[in-house]
Amino acid sequence: MSEYIFKLPDLGEGTVESEIGEWLVKVGDAVAEEDVVGTMMTDKAAVEISSPVSGTVVKLAGEPGDMIAVGAPLVVFDTNAAGSEKAPKADAAAPPAAQKKTAPKKKQAAPAVDTGSRVVTSPAIRRRAKEAGVDLAQVPGSGPGGRILRDDFDNYLEQQGKPLTPSAPTRETKEIKVIGVRRMIAERMTQSKREIPHFAYVEEIDITELESLRQHLNAQRASSRRLTLLPLLSAALIRALDKFPQCNATYDKERNVIVQHGPVHLGIATQTADGLKVPVVKNAQHHSLDQLSDEIRRVTTAARDNTIRRDELSGSTITVTSLGKLGGIVTTPVINMPEVSIIGVNRAIEKPVVVNGQIAVRLTMNLSSSFDHRFVDGSDAAEMIQHVRGMLEHPATIFMHP
Repeated sequence: MSEYIFKLPDLGEGTVESEIGEWLVKVGDAVAEEDVVGTMMTDKAAVEISSPVSGTVVKLAGEPGDMIAVGAPLVVFDTNAAGSEKAPKADAAAPPAAQKKTAPKKKQAAPAVDTGSRVVTSPAIRRRAKEAGVDLAQVPGSGPGGRILRDDFDNYLEQQGKPLTPSAPTRETKEIKVIGVRRMIAERMTQSKREIPHFAYVEEIDITELESLRQHLNAQRASSRRLTLLPLLSAALIRALDKFPQCNATYDKERNVIVQHGPVHLGIATQTADGLKVPVVKNAQHHSLDQLSDEIRRVTTAARDNTIRRDELSGSTITVTSLGKLGGIVTTPVINMPEVSIIGVNRAIEKPVVVNGQIAVRLTMNLSSSFDHRFVDGSDAAEMIQHVRGMLEHPATIFMHP
């Protein structure tokens, strides 16, 4: 046996160890060079790990959830078993090529897979494909480099007559290990609630005129570029932060310093198959309404299909979170540390209200926001939300220069 030890590469961001997210191979599996063998978790996302050699898997470093130090053995291969003495393209400690990935070979009983065509997709889609019994090599990808996106996979399932979601599970008790993104979410939420005294503020806003403007602007747009309420709300928030810089701030705990940021790096809380992520629209204050809408759409889509860059998942100075149609009447959003403010958007509903002494049906929506009460006084928080409310109820003011 010719043994090759593949060590965990440096995944960037100064990490000294990483958590095993998922294995896509098992001991005894034959893999080709650049096949994806599993995922490792950083603080921001799952990173696919590609094999630097062809061979048979002899040993795996641990189970999902285990922590592995950078430079420690990750996978042991028998390279003789592959019938190849080809050396790896790069040193074992060097990061694998991010875009050169393929799905592991199928078992012998399954149809042969062309390992020359590298399948590029997200870990979430790989899991769905495994559950649905789908060979990803047969799925056309429309993303960069032929990457299989969520819509590509859903369209393929529809064409094959397969359900978009797995069949209803049986009612049996099971234990689910808290690992990966879910573990990180749990740790951060716990830390945020433990360390930050949250001050919640809820205000009802009449968005009838705002919705009328949105529909007018969308009348001549392609469906792929239609405005939602989120960029309009974000535009108003960005304007309001000029007057309330204490809300566009982060707390540096190590230095015990509040950093009031000039630029607005807008975090957009996004639900993904891997859990909650917060992609960031950098320098949002420089964007026009259309640019802001396009950027929000781009970063949230990239977060969901795991094509987002790591630097776009950090550095936010204030976050907007919305549950859309599931938004309910009131929510209590948890602050995204180290920020001091988060703006929550609830569901828009029509209701009877009194306008100039007359009952009228108006479209209303609540903003449920939270602030770090150590650094944002209640009066400042309320005044900022009232300022946002004024612009949303009179949307022309969003676009007026001060």
